[in-house]
Amino acid sequence: MTDPISSASSTGLYTTTTTRTPKQTMDSEVFMQLLVTQLRNQDPSSPMDTNQMISQTTQLSMMEAMTELSATSTEDFSLQMRIAAAGIVGKQVSYLDKDGKSVTGTASSVSFAGAVPQVTVGGVDVALDLISGITA
Repeated sequence: MTDPISSASSTGLYTTTTTRTPKQTMDSEVFMQLLVTQLRNQDPSSPMDTNQMISQTTQLSMMEAMTELSATSTEDFSLQMRIAAAGIVGKQVSYLDKDGKSVTGTASSVSFAGAVPQVTVGGVDVALDLISGITA
């Protein structure tokens, strides 16, 4: 006869443990939770100053605006790299190979699959930021 408890533990029904991974960045949700907790636990005989509350709300708005601006800036930079890479197709480009020697060839295509566009020069994929010169 099989023991149901030992067979359940041997099959691994409850062997996985859940781990909580804390947030590594402070976003508006965390800020709002802190503000709500502060309001919930304040001393009723000495409530939070309204100027402080307005100041903290303003800080929250500023933080959200800065986060959006940072994301937009990153997207703009990525778009500029793509435009620059597309613009050099058909032109002579120079880059340093892994041995440090200068290589010149015609850029035949561009791939946008990675974070940095890859330009194909003479059958070799070269990262856009490694190209040191362009000739018409």
